[in-house]
Amino acid sequence: MSLMPILQIHTEDAAEYAIVCGDPKRAELISRKLDNARELAFSREYRTFAGEIEGVRILVTSHGVGSAGAAVCFEELIRAGVKTLIRVGTAGSYSADHPAGSLIVSSAAVRAEGLTRSLVPDGYPAVGDSEVVNALYAAALETEGDGVVKKGLTVSLDVFFAGVEEVPHRKYKQAGVLAVEMEIAALYVVASLRGARAGAIVALDGYADSDLAAEYDPHTDVVAKAVEREINAALGAVVKLAGQA
Repeated sequence: MSLMPILQIHTEDAAEYAIVCGDPKRAELISRKLDNARELAFSREYRTFAGEIEGVRILVTSHGVGSAGAAVCFEELIRAGVKTLIRVGTAGSYSADHPAGSLIVSSAAVRAEGLTRSLVPDGYPAVGDSEVVNALYAAALETEGDGVVKKGLTVSLDVFFAGVEEVPHRKYKQAGVLAVEMEIAALYVVASLRGARAGAIVALDGYADSDLAAEYDPHTDVVAKAVEREINAALGAVVKLAGQA
């Protein structure tokens, strides 16, 4: 038995599948949908639950905000024995065709954050596992609820509030990127390096594009319903993937 030093979970409690999210409260919300759920640890921003979904053992762990801290979570989950990771998060939209409440499954992420530059060369791609991404997309389409469901490129940026330098949202929008968040690139690169597979789904909680942006409010009923829907999609994807194994 080995204790993960940051997550504070034991390898004997690990599962093949894990859902990861930024907010510790969201981790608890996801755990309520599991059978036999129990909290394993709450260390810093990393809160971990274990449980089952249709007989499949699964972990749920929060990773906080930003790629560097999130990568610690991904690394230790994989070292503990997790083989498949699915991120459930929120993101800003780059298109009026994808308003708040829409779901985006990330097939790949633009590496515009700093963490992965310390891990791999500039040309190294951050790509989701095709089986995980396709299972997520299929499960999202099957979930009940309103809102657009799309699959495509996302971008991971370190910046949330602008400073002196212009935030490059317009550039990524012109390049066909659908949404911006902060951790998917790290997830995909770490998973690739460590021999795991990963996918991600995000609920859009507003517009990042300056031409569309209104006052940011991620706490609306529309966003809450989209988060509920993406959680159900992630759990559905786990069941699909376990059935294919």
